[in-house]
Amino acid sequence: MSFETLTGVNKAAVLLMCLGEEASAKIFEELSDEEIGVITRTIATIDHIPEDIKEQVFASFEEAQRQFAGLFIKGSEFAKKTLSNLDGGQRTEDLLDQFISGTETRPLETIALMQPTMVAGLLAKEHPQTVSLVLSTQHVSHASEILSHLPEDIRADVVYRIAKIEKVSPEVITKIEDALHREIGMVGTKKQSQVGGIDKVVDILNNLKNSMDADILDDIEENDPDMVEEIRKRMFTFENLTALDGRSLQMILREVNNDSLTMALKTASDEMQEKIFANMSARAADMIRDDLEAMGPVRLSEVEAMQQSIVKIAMKLEEEGKLVLGSGGGDELV
Repeated sequence: MSFETLTGVNKAAVLLMCLGEEASAKIFEELSDEEIGVITRTIATIDHIPEDIKEQVFASFEEAQRQFAGLFIKGSEFAKKTLSNLDGGQRTEDLLDQFISGTETRPLETIALMQPTMVAGLLAKEHPQTVSLVLSTQHVSHASEILSHLPEDIRADVVYRIAKIEKVSPEVITKIEDALHREIGMVGTKKQSQVGGIDKVVDILNNLKNSMDADILDDIEENDPDMVEEIRKRMFTFENLTALDGRSLQMILREVNNDSLTMALKTASDEMQEKIFANMSARAADMIRDDLEAMGPVRLSEVEAMQQSIVKIAMKLEEEGKLVLGSGGGDELV
């Protein structure tokens, strides 16, 4: 072993071994799992440290301290954590989303700076596949606004195509940018981008107003009921029922028998169970509690199916205008 042949990892391993186990453990707390793995594997190969190597490693460490004095920090992580500590609820989420969006290179980013009505007018004559790709690259709130201004007869087709998109090659992005360049001076990215998919559709539909999402899903369901089923599962889940007001929840529970409800509550959170019990008679709540305690193991798929059947009841009531799902629940009715 000679100092000249030591790599940075070798020097770090020697330094830690010389500092001792307790000091090394504290240093490990500041390292990533991958970094710890690399260093510990190197340490495992060392069985002797010559005195001259020890002195040279310490001297190199002291020189590095002088040369790189100051504060080292991952600015991106610091910004994210700072924003996360805000007590702003939705405002905090929006700020985080804006920060992440602003630090990522996104295709067709100039679209984000344009008014939704202007974008919709620009895209109205484009092929639905082109429209779906453009919307897939946008922030969900912006994409929803654009979608709401598109001709009604192409909305469902566009949403369906977004759900089918996975990754987009730079060649496709380039072609679209070239086609739109004259109108908006598009400057794009050459990086392959992950856009579209079911999750993107769910986010876009959740941001639509005036129950437009229901009409779009009905249109898509005629061609692909399985996709619509998956979208609906992700748009509103059984646990989301906790956000409803008492009146709306009671309306849903009147449509569900106790056996079905007991099965659905098998994997529900304590908060969910207590919210349900608080909106039914004490006698019925006690019966379901007893049944839950006595219930043996059941298939998770059966529980999820029962939960989804209750979600469908909630969605049906919303379609009938009897309640409003989502934030605030039925108290949004006017």
